[in-house]
Amino acid sequence: MKTTKMWQIVVMAVLGLLLILSGKVRGDFVFGTPENLGPIVNSSGSEYDPSISSDGLELYFQSNRPGGYGDRDLYVTTRATTEDEWSEPVNLGPVLNSSARDAGPEISSDGLSLYFNSNRAGGYGNYDLYVTTRQSIFDSWGPPVNLGPNVNSSADEISASISTDGLSLFFSDGDGLGTTARPGGYGQSDIWLTQRASLSDPWEVPVNLGPEINLSFAAGAPEISADGLSLFFSGYRPSAGGTNDLWVAMRDALDAPWNTPVNLGTSINSEPDADLNPTISPDGRMLYFASFRSGGSGYSDLWQVSIEPVVDLNGDGMVDSKDMNLMVDNWGTNEPLCDIGPTPLGDGVVNVQDLIVLSEHLFEEILPDDLVAYWKLDETEGDIAYDSTGEHVGILMGDPQWQPDGGRSAGALEQDGIDDYISTDFVLNPADGSFSVFVWIKGGAPGQVIVSQADGIGFGQTWLGIEPGSGKLMTNLVPPSVGRYIPQPLVSESVITDGRWHHIGLSWDRAYRSLFVDGIEVTRDTKALNLAPLKSSDGGLYIGADKTLETATFFSGLVDEFRIYDRPYNTMQIEALVY
Repeated sequence: MKTTKMWQIVVMAVLGLLLILSGKVRGDFVFGTPENLGPIVNSSGSEYDPSISSDGLELYFQSNRPGGYGDRDLYVTTRATTEDEWSEPVNLGPVLNSSARDAGPEISSDGLSLYFNSNRAGGYGNYDLYVTTRQSIFDSWGPPVNLGPNVNSSADEISASISTDGLSLFFSDGDGLGTTARPGGYGQSDIWLTQRASLSDPWEVPVNLGPEINLSFAAGAPEISADGLSLFFSGYRPSAGGTNDLWVAMRDALDAPWNTPVNLGTSINSEPDADLNPTISPDGRMLYFASFRSGGSGYSDLWQVSIEPVVDLNGDGMVDSKDMNLMVDNWGTNEPLCDIGPTPLGDGVVNVQDLIVLSEHLFEEILPDDLVAYWKLDETEGDIAYDSTGEHVGILMGDPQWQPDGGRSAGALEQDGIDDYISTDFVLNPADGSFSVFVWIKGGAPGQVIVSQADGIGFGQTWLGIEPGSGKLMTNLVPPSVGRYIPQPLVSESVITDGRWHHIGLSWDRAYRSLFVDGIEVTRDTKALNLAPLKSSDGGLYIGADKTLETATFFSGLVDEFRIYDRPYNTMQIEALVY
């Protein structure tokens, strides 16, 4: 981590170059590996509905562990600092917990109000929303108060989430598993919003968040982020394949509509187990949730997963001046790649907050998650080209020569155009999804191949090559023929055999192929390739030769910095890779 003084110096040095504009963006981020909160917090029973305090020192949840007052009770676990372990959970006592089911705790940002739902007697429906308050964080909680008939109905109201200012309350009208939904919704359970003008005003009649958030199935357990721009929730959507998954919807401003929800993916959501009740820490660095997955202490457990900003903006494996220049070039714009601060979701504009986060990681080597293979080709001897991801070793065939001082970046590998090439194991199947491949080359001749995929099951193709007769960059990666439609190789107008270093690449998004030379998109398919899938291949790669190993296809020249990513890269990122 860099010191505060260091980033202040960086900020001061750069600010004079920048023009601050307005913009609406959201930062890129990745999730870590989910971790169980352990047997001190979790029991042999069920734990649900985590809610973290604004200082990160209190975690409220519901449990049916022994020793409670009813079917489910409210508990809290505490820690002295955010670096300490959670302590033994404490039951919130008979003032809050009843002989019925008390669940769904949600602590306010000031720590003085605790919302929850209960099916105790005296409500307006089976489950109602309640709030209990305290004078200070050192005082005891007072008697719970029903939120009243404006909010609660004859249906079920559960899983409240309060905004940072205390004026917006999100909740769901059931769990889709036998509870009663409010009329006017879209599915078995929906997410609703009630608001108030001030902390002393009554709550207004709730409004449904609409079909963008609520579909014909279940959506519930909402959790609004501290900035109000991200709404996490759990829900069942058959297209996602899970029993119950975690989702997030984002918006560009507090008065803007919600964008289409995005599934948080298989790195968090488990199959076929249910994952539910997401809650994000106020600093945006940790997501807590409940899950039925294996590896826990009971029927359902509380888990956490870190949220990390993507600080290697150009994806070259190093946070350095190239990333800094990329941020400077996009200062004040609506470029989501650079809106990484405050960590990790951004604040809607590329500004000093993003520069601070970037400076904290300067000069760190970070291999991005989408990097599936990276041969630096900086070796000085031997017959192995090592992959920096540790997954794919390249075997030198023929007699290519290491050039420790001859690369575009450090060393490079020189191939003679006769029988030299690198053979790798299987890296990826183009039919499985989008990908990008980039490499520095110097030399070459018409008809030679830079990288191809061995036949394997019979469908290997040339990813990057040089058109015979012209010396222009081309790709022969094509989908299968459909009827009379015979897809053609994509050929650029850029000659790359002039003896100078060129950064070349291919990006495929499952519809369009794009070729790049020296950071510029030099050609792209004019129409989608019928959205037809590429032919499957399980063969390895030949770097510097065609899959047939015909003599005329062997590459003659230097190769350096060979990267493969499992998603398409845009022009801005590719330009940053070069410069």
